[in-house]
Amino acid sequence: MGLFLSCYENRLDTKGRISVPAAFRSSLNNENFAGVVLYRSFTHNCIEGLPMSRMEKIANATDKMGIFDNELDNISALVFADARPLQFDVTGRIIIPADLLKHANIDETALFVGRGNSFQIWNPADFAKTQSESLNNLRKIRPNIKISE
Repeated sequence: MGLFLSCYENRLDTKGRISVPAAFRSSLNNENFAGVVLYRSFTHNCIEGLPMSRMEKIANATDKMGIFDNELDNISALVFADARPLQFDVTGRIIIPADLLKHANIDETALFVGRGNSFQIWNPADFAKTQSESLNNLRKIRPNIKISE
């Protein structure tokens, strides 16, 4: 699985189709499923996106939880039940369901935001505000990421 890096702004066409950025599609070349999985973010007003293989890893991680765990119920309701596997058309487009677009306040243009192993889809103006807040927060805490070799 490749990495999802950078930001790309694309327009929705009149039929509700949008092109997934070529750089993101190339990160999915080795996937068995020729598309992406989308679901409503429960941390922001945006759409979470990831490869099917990453969704499978999340499912495997939940297998380690207790079957009657409240957190598992919440994850199942907000991630698995909401997840939409969307296949690419021949030009690399998908149709984002209307309820996901409404959740993210997206109508004409969408911003695809790389997050390493996953990505998000935002209303461009909303992401600009969130990115500015993140920059201010990081300047205050100056995180120290340790990279192991």
